Amino acid sequence: MTELTPFEVLFELAASRKGGVSAFESTLAQPMSVDDLVAIPDDRWLSAFSKGVFRAGFNWKVVENKWPRFEEVFDGFDVGRMSMMSDDHVDGYLKTDGIIRHAKKILSIRDNAVFLRELRAEYESAARAIATWPSTNYVGLLDLLKRRGSRLGGTTGMYALRGMGVDSFILSRDVVRALIREGVVDKAPSAKRDLARVQASFNQWSEESGRPLTHISRVLACSIE
Repeated sequence: MTELTPFEVLFELAASRKGGVSAFESTLAQPMSVDDLVAIPDDRWLSAFSKGVFRAGFNWKVVENKWPRFEEVFDGFDVGRMSMMSDDHVDGYLKTDGIIRHAKKILSIRDNAVFLRELRAEYESAARAIATWPSTNYVGLLDLLKRRGSRLGGTTGMYALRGMGVDSFILSRDVVRALIREGVVDKAPSAKRDLARVQASFNQWSEESGRPLTHISRVLACSIE
């Protein structure tokens, strides 16, 4: 891997394209603390994961507008109830007005509820499992969601975690372009080796700057014209 551009240089480049340092700094979201993340009930994680699944390949605004109805139909995404979803329940949901009636995505609610119950058994709560996962191995958390969750691979899991306030990077088109420019990867990373290189680069920039992954991700994206 080639030598990385210093973070300060990347930050100045991004800020110059976004109205200057003060204006750009004000757009950087602060990730939530571990304690605040741990306090989030598991049903909110299931709701976030489910919303991410239904957004994939669909108009996000439509999903957002329908989400109050989803919360009503799926019992507030209660993890215990949703983990016991039967085929009859699925058939009923496929006849319910006001939601997106997609059988495989509805089944992912059940599968991800089971996943969250398993995390609860292993870590006291799913929130604790996610909140205490080290940001220096964020790709390991993404791998966990991909392997043990349902339809949470790719950027779906990334956006869901970011939306919940987890310190995270998102491999958006512009972030990938920046990583290619920096010589970290030569294409959108998917293999474990490439993801490890991405993680190592973010770790280096984080150690250098004291910034969270969330900020570094935003800086990389905004460094692209």
